[in-house]
Amino acid sequence: MSGTADRAEVLKALQAALAAEHAAVYGYGVVGGRIGTERQAEARAAYDAHRARRDELERTVLDLGGKPVAAGAAYSLPFAVSGSADALRLAAELEERIAGVYSDLVRAAAGARRAAAAEALRDAAVRAVRWRGSSVAFPGLAERAAAADPPTTPTTPQT
Repeated sequence: MSGTADRAEVLKALQAALAAEHAAVYGYGVVGGRIGTERQAEARAAYDAHRARRDELERTVLDLGGKPVAAGAAYSLPFAVSGSADALRLAAELEERIAGVYSDLVRAAAGARRAAAAEALRDAAVRAVRWRGSSVAFPGLAERAAAADPPTTPTTPQT
């Protein structure tokens, strides 16, 4: 990083990634409760991966002198999840959104942080393909191309 502006940009991207990981952990709690037994181990592995990344991001934000963004008490889901098919769709959407946030971090960061963000983007893209059964040309950028579409990540309810 060459200066304060770069540091602020990286910190902002890290906080966005942390917020997305909080939402993903919540979302995978829903996925795990609705997914069929044949894919529960996969959902648990994704849940654990997002928890680990969340914890790593919290440490990184602290290391940069920031205060990590807190998880919401609850999140609104993009659609009702009433069964296994909905759970699969939610898992794919969570991963697509995570990939988008990590693509922002790749742009903002340098060195080891950039490499870690690229790895997280790749991991999310691979999980999205597994859940969805197909891929997209540029993981993490698809939702930016369709700016008119609503967000696909659970969001903190407005009070």
